[in-house]
Amino acid sequence: MKRTKPVLALSTALILTLTACGGSDSGSGDSSSSPSASTPAATSTPAANEELKPEAGASLVIWDSKEVRPFMEEILKQFTAKYNIPVKFEEVTHTDQATKLTTDGPAKIAADVVTLPHNDVGRVVQAGLVLPNDFFEEETKKENQPSAIQGTSYDGTLYGYPRSMETYALFYNKKLVQTPPKTYDEIIAFAKTFNDKAQNKYAFMWEIDNFYYVYSFLTAHGGYVFGKNGTDKNDIGLNNEGAVKGLQAFAKLREALPVKAADVTYDIKKGLFTGGTLALDINGPWTVGEYKKAGLDFGVAPLPLIDGKPPVSFAGIRASYVNAHSKYPNAARLLARFITTKEAQLLEYKLTGTIPANIEAGKDPALAGDATISGFAEQLKNSQPMPSIPEMNSVWEPMKAAAASVWNDGVDPKQALDNAVKQIKDLAKLK
Repeated sequence: MKRTKPVLALSTALILTLTACGGSDSGSGDSSSSPSASTPAATSTPAANEELKPEAGASLVIWDSKEVRPFMEEILKQFTAKYNIPVKFEEVTHTDQATKLTTDGPAKIAADVVTLPHNDVGRVVQAGLVLPNDFFEEETKKENQPSAIQGTSYDGTLYGYPRSMETYALFYNKKLVQTPPKTYDEIIAFAKTFNDKAQNKYAFMWEIDNFYYVYSFLTAHGGYVFGKNGTDKNDIGLNNEGAVKGLQAFAKLREALPVKAADVTYDIKKGLFTGGTLALDINGPWTVGEYKKAGLDFGVAPLPLIDGKPPVSFAGIRASYVNAHSKYPNAARLLARFITTKEAQLLEYKLTGTIPANIEAGKDPALAGDATISGFAEQLKNSQPMPSIPEMNSVWEPMKAAAASVWNDGVDPKQALDNAVKQIKDLAKLK
C-alpha cells in the first residue's frame, strides 16, 4: 500500500526544513456526468490581471478517495454556493487515478479535477494529462510548504494544488507500551517478552515487503532511490553500501516478527491493533480515524533509530490537478484552488485528520494541540518526497521482491539489492 508537522507551530517550522504521501478503496468512476467527448479541451489561460471566469453552463466531476468523503461533501457544497457550479464527487482511490486518467482522460470521460499522490506527477505530465497550475501559481507557491511545491512540480513547472502531506510513523498502544521504543533493538528485546503467536499477540508489525516502508531501513546509512533529489534516473542508490547495511538491519527484525512477509497486510495489522494484541504498528495518518473510532488509547512517535541513526521515510504530498481534457478548464481551476486554500485545508484536517501543506494552516492552534499530528511532524523532519520521475514506477516490484527474498528465504541483502537494481534498470530501459 503506497499510501504519507513538531508541536504544530513547531511542526510547521520543521516541515519547512524538509529537503525536498494510503487508501484501500477501489473506485467506481461513474462518468455519466463527465464532459462530452465531442468537445475539445480548452487549455488557454487567462492573463494574470484578468478575473478567472468559469465557462457558461459548467458542471464538474471530481475524483477522490472514499476516506475524504466528509470533507468533499462539505467543501463542494460551499463551492457550488459561491460559483453556482454543480460538482459530482466520485470515489476513486488516489493511487488508482493516474492509471484511470490515462485511459479516461483522452476519451473525455474522466473527472475534471483529480487527486494524485505526487509520485505520479511525472507520469501524467509526460502523457499530457494534466494542466499546469498557471493562474494560481504565485499564491500556491507562497502559501504552501516548499517541499509540497517541489513534490507537485515537474521539470520546473508547477502542476499541483497541494492539499496535505503525509509520512508514516510508529503507532503504539498505550495500554501495552507506556513509552515508545527509540530503537529497533528495544523492539526486539520487547518482542521476546511479549510475542505469543498462539494468542495472536505481537510486539511489532509493518507491511514487511512493501517498499514504501522498507525504504526507511535503507536510508539510515545512506541508501536512496535516485540521486539529485530523486531526479537523476541514472544514479540509483538502492544497492550502495548504506542500503545494504539497512537491509541487514531489516532482516534482523525477524527476531521480533517471526512470520512470512505475505502474512502481514494492512487489514491484518489493523485488526490486531484495534483488537489490543498488537503493541506497535508502523502506519500513516490515514489510519488515525479508524483507530480513534475503535476507542483506542494510542500515541504516534517517530520511527525507531537504526544503529543510532534516524531512518528517512518517504513523504507524500496529496494534491489536486486539473484534467487537461476537461471541457471546463477554468471552472476546474477554480475548484482545484477552492478546495486547497488555507481554510479548506483546515476543514479537511478537522473532518479527516490530514496534515495541511499550507504554512499558515500548520500554525493554527487546533493543530498545535494535537499530539497525533505532532508525532507525524517529528517524523516529517526525517522524510523525503518520493521521486516523481516516471522511472519510479519501475522500482516498486523489484524492491518488493528483494525485501521478500531476504525476509522469507534469507537471501543475502547485497545479492538481493544488486538483483533488484538490475531489474529496475531493465524495466526502465536504463544503462
